[in-house]
Amino acid sequence: MQLLRSRGGTEPGAPTMVLQHREALVYTLGKAAQLEQLVMCQYLYAAFALKDRDDDGLTPSQLEATRRWRRELLHIAEQEMLHLALVQNILTAVGAASSMGRPNFPLPPHAYPAGIRMALLPFSEESLRHFIYLERPEGLDMADQDALAAVEKAARLSPAAEDDISPRLQDFDTISELYRSIEAGLERLTERLGEARLFVGPPAAQATPKHFRFAELLPVTDLDSARAAIEVIVEQGEGARGDWRDAHFGRLIAVLDDYLDMRDADPAFEPSRPVLAALVREREDGLEMPLIGDPFTSRTVDLLNASYEVILQVLARYFAHTDETDDQLDVLAQVAVGLMRNVIKPLGGLATRLPVGFEHPGRTAGPTFELFYGVDYLLPHRDAAWAVMEERMRVLAELATRCRDVCAPLYLPIVARVADDLVRLADQLAEGR
Repeated sequence: MQLLRSRGGTEPGAPTMVLQHREALVYTLGKAAQLEQLVMCQYLYAAFALKDRDDDGLTPSQLEATRRWRRELLHIAEQEMLHLALVQNILTAVGAASSMGRPNFPLPPHAYPAGIRMALLPFSEESLRHFIYLERPEGLDMADQDALAAVEKAARLSPAAEDDISPRLQDFDTISELYRSIEAGLERLTERLGEARLFVGPPAAQATPKHFRFAELLPVTDLDSARAAIEVIVEQGEGARGDWRDAHFGRLIAVLDDYLDMRDADPAFEPSRPVLAALVREREDGLEMPLIGDPFTSRTVDLLNASYEVILQVLARYFAHTDETDDQLDVLAQVAVGLMRNVIKPLGGLATRLPVGFEHPGRTAGPTFELFYGVDYLLPHRDAAWAVMEERMRVLAELATRCRDVCAPLYLPIVARVADDLVRLADQLAEGR
């Protein structure tokens, strides 16, 4: 392996975080949920940026490679969604609500500790090294220059004290260290409170493979099942306790090695479209970011962002449902998955082919996954929540129809299918009520 040559490592030490009460555990699980979603968005952005069409100017072997890398990144992103669901199961098990919110890109400077940096990057050597650094197993010695994520080091955060009553962000160097600390916190609180008092969430509220078709989606009802859920997350991501070659870390290294070999064979090989992380509208915090000036591109990315928000709403309803029947839970799961596959996926690929605008010549847009309001505002009452979700999806279908009516013929098939699928999914939600 080109990347791992001359790399050493150290044995993982004791967890650096102290989760001394339920609130600290819930707060940290919420941070983990945000992290899984942000990492997933990074993979989706890089995957959608890859050239995958016959008219992208690649040789047959290069096109086969970019399509292979795209499938790999999308599969990894899908597993990040599984990890997000497992974190929701742990939250539910300890008596907390679901956590689907997150900060927008680019992240505030202190959203996570210094070693955890995230950015929307096109597929490249830089982005692959960035992903590899994020997914590195705990204890693996990797130089800072190997990743954008570690270029700027900030002050380390101290662990919580025993008498801290309010939860706060604590330091961790790797994602696996975060989950090892959560596992230690679960064990600590089980000893302090007892298993029955810690795991107070209703077992019937747990997500299972019955609805989401993930064989590894384990229900969490006690300490052993919580440990098993964490094991799935860590092993699939970093491989810290098993074979890293089959984990995201090892699979990304394989993609990087493959890419470097192809670039060595043809230094002019460029697998990614010239995407720019441009936003639809100005940020509320005043941070200056490139803005999309092309009207059709702006509408398309806005539709993608709003559809992604609806996915989070539907998932939040699933994990915090009240009197939904099993069939209704299945409808929520089907709608969420349908939106991801039939709306986000085609729009994500389309956005990377559309111009940002005259101020950024030669650059294309990308799925920035902007969230404009909280995704957990729906009333807890079932009828009201379902009515609002259906209404929002029909508004999106109308926007998609307007986009279809003004788009260039080249893009008409994609936008027309998205509009039709939004109507179909809204109807599915209406019939499920």
